[in-house]
Amino acid sequence: MPDAPLALTNERLKTPRAAALAGILFALLYSGSIVIIRLSVPRDLADHGAWLRERAGSVTFALRLVPFAGIAFLWFMGVVRDRIGYLEDQFFSTVFYGSGLLFLAMTFVSAALAGGLLATQAAEAGRLIDSGLYTLMRAVMLRITSTYAAKMAGVFMISLATIALRTRVMPRWLTVGSYVVALGLLLSIGASLWVVLLFPAWVCVVSVYILVSNLRRRPVGP
Repeated sequence: MPDAPLALTNERLKTPRAAALAGILFALLYSGSIVIIRLSVPRDLADHGAWLRERAGSVTFALRLVPFAGIAFLWFMGVVRDRIGYLEDQFFSTVFYGSGLLFLAMTFVSAALAGGLLATQAAEAGRLIDSGLYTLMRAVMLRITSTYAAKMAGVFMISLATIALRTRVMPRWLTVGSYVVALGLLLSIGASLWVVLLFPAWVCVVSVYILVSNLRRRPVGP
């Protein structure tokens, strides 16, 4: 007699308790990338691109961290959704996912532009600076990262804080702190990359809270 088919329809895929480590990993990778780039690339857009030669190795290493930070951020979003569970609100969840994906997409675009500058410098060293393309791409990269991506990060935080306020999946101090940091990102002028570091710091705090809560939770069933 053949074996009975496995009943897979009633099984629920469970998120590992340590999955919240993804948010901590994102915070480390993204912050490390931003810090390296900020220390390697001068703030003045009128510089002559000396960092393309002298700091190319450091910037390349920082750019290689970005894809892995993006993967960790996607996992973090999944962990947050698992935390919310059936209490998830469609309206705020749509804003939550949309702003998170936009932040990630703009981060990748900015990194791709920086990689393009390095590649162009290696192929056409003299023509890149003289053509004016260097200054244009520097300005676009700065605007994307410190303005548009930062604003999407702020919307991401506000949407999650609002969900947490209604569902109480996070403590009140963390919810209020999320609003404060989000307003800081939304109201910032966007002239400095250092402001962007508020976002990974917040992700790290949320991840630590979720991780500690998951480890304290007693397993149900076998």
